[in-house]
Amino acid sequence: MDAKQAGIAVTIIGGYLGSGKTTLLNHLLQHADGARLAIMVNDFGDLAIDAALIESQQGDVINLSGGCVCCSYGDDLSLSLQKLVSQEIKPDHVIIEASGVALPGAIGRSLSLQRAYRLEGIVVVADASTVQANASEKYIGDTVSRQLYDADLLVLNKLDLLPTAEVESLKQWLAEQSRYASIIEAVHCSVPSSLLFNMSLVNVPDSWPDSWPDKRPDKRHDTRLAMPADSLVGIEPNNHDVSVYVSLSIKPSFAMNAHALAEQLAHKRLALIRAKGFVRDTNNQLKTIQVVGRRWSVTDAPEGAQPGMVCIAQKNDMTEHAIKALFSADAAISI
Repeated sequence: MDAKQAGIAVTIIGGYLGSGKTTLLNHLLQHADGARLAIMVNDFGDLAIDAALIESQQGDVINLSGGCVCCSYGDDLSLSLQKLVSQEIKPDHVIIEASGVALPGAIGRSLSLQRAYRLEGIVVVADASTVQANASEKYIGDTVSRQLYDADLLVLNKLDLLPTAEVESLKQWLAEQSRYASIIEAVHCSVPSSLLFNMSLVNVPDSWPDSWPDKRPDKRHDTRLAMPADSLVGIEPNNHDVSVYVSLSIKPSFAMNAHALAEQLAHKRLALIRAKGFVRDTNNQLKTIQVVGRRWSVTDAPEGAQPGMVCIAQKNDMTEHAIKALFSADAAISI
């Protein structure tokens, strides 16, 4: 799952009809945190974008607030992506909404031919009240099952429609259907945008738990990483916050194999939803690591970046000790 090429990040959103994909798109547009998003859909006729977000429409392009756009790609996604990247002002992130009966994995594979883009992750929205039944239907079951299998992140939506007693068994079933995906629980697709696409910049804190005093970084470094402060409030793991999601901020003190580290961070045993940051590779080059579910990539770090990582998981799944162990002196040598 290594993707070495640079380019505009792309997130694909899939899921069967009625799962909540458009609700998720509207939510992301309302919480874009200053990012210039380009939403690409197959047909405007099936899309109900919040009217308050629409500024104007010209042909197959809808201009949205905050510099975002929505483009219809019809039968030729590749051509539409080429047109998009040829514009003078390019998007910060592209979100492709697959139709309800499309296979997002196939769209992801087609992106490998687009050198100006890189696939950051596949997000599949599942209706908690119907997904299991739909997967067993004779005519649509195969499509639903393949959509789930393609996911890097699964947004388990409409949880308010499912009895609480059934949630854990459904999550266990979904884990069997999608071997690689991390599951995000949601109602009305209200999830932190930072879990689904590139995160904005905040400081990695200089405070460290007393249980790990020997790994304190040089405080002269001003490491900045991507994660919106407003969407993950009170996320430090030792502040006993009741938030659903928590983050762990780490400033690596050692050079290490960036590709091997990324692969370890994406391992299912760590249960990370996202991880992003900068580490110094064994050749002394600073690298960017991105992890989305089980998908990972390593690219050259941007100019001015400093070593530091942010790892995000659901509160009950955060394996703080295991993650920190990856950044120890022993791990730097052995990874």
